[in-house]
Amino acid sequence: MTIVKPLLLNLCAHIPLLNGTIVNRGTGGTNRALYCYGIWLKHVSFLHAHKPFVIPNTLAELGPGDSMGVGIAALLSGANHYYGLDIKRYSSTDRNLKILDELAVLFKKKAPRPVKGFPDFDALLDENLFPGAILTDMVLSNALHPARIAAIKQAIINGVSDDGKISIKYIVPWNDEKNIEPQSVDVIVSHSVLEHVHHLESAYKACQVWLKKNGIMTHQIDFTSHGLAKLWNGYRTYSEGLWKMLSSKRDCWINRQPVSVHQHIIENLGFDSLVVLKQYKDNNLSMNQLAPQWRSLSEDDLSCSGVFLQARKSST
Repeated sequence: MTIVKPLLLNLCAHIPLLNGTIVNRGTGGTNRALYCYGIWLKHVSFLHAHKPFVIPNTLAELGPGDSMGVGIAALLSGANHYYGLDIKRYSSTDRNLKILDELAVLFKKKAPRPVKGFPDFDALLDENLFPGAILTDMVLSNALHPARIAAIKQAIINGVSDDGKISIKYIVPWNDEKNIEPQSVDVIVSHSVLEHVHHLESAYKACQVWLKKNGIMTHQIDFTSHGLAKLWNGYRTYSEGLWKMLSSKRDCWINRQPVSVHQHIIENLGFDSLVVLKQYKDNNLSMNQLAPQWRSLSEDDLSCSGVFLQARKSST
């Protein structure tokens, strides 16, 4: 099993001329409006399944990446306040303004969800593959009013609209629960982010602090190798020493924690699980191929390549 690519990436991280170009050239994905649109439609569609549910007034996103497109999509759906929390400053005003214009067109057209992926949520959409039961004509008419779109644009540029009704706060770095007022957020969302967070308990504890009572967090987590091994779960063959060497100077290196760890933390923090949808791939690793620290994992952990989960903060 080759480790040439991760070794080269690690070497680049130690060369000043290359660090910041090859290694830190962006996160990908959220630099496209359609991608952000699809993420928001997925998360909000599953959220709507938990009655009663309304578009959140205040949304926080962990790891928005190259743009705050998911948060902008939420604002274009009727949300009023958005926190984008990242480890580094990837997002830019110019890109966010461009994504705003493109997203507004998609919502006005009630564009169908993009390509089908995991998890399948078509059953939660209308015949046009749009969440029409949530984003009704009345909701969209209000949310997409020209004056409101102008206010969102002001918030992208200045952090808050002129009338103070729309706000966007981009917090870098985000790993401090004091960044947001306790019990002030309705929904927290992340998409292919928590596999990169190296202090998971602190991250989930921050979510618990920020969420209002009965607030919901919604996360999609990717447990694949992210190109660090030929097999989708081949990174579990790397020893702890080799992994530390490979991951030095890399802020977004994956944490290798399995799905059971996420579920255990969520349960210990008193969240009520609402949705746990797991994606599986064949585990072709024998026990003696695994690094010692992973040999006690269950077959479920070794075969789970992704999970979509939603959990509600207790009202007590």
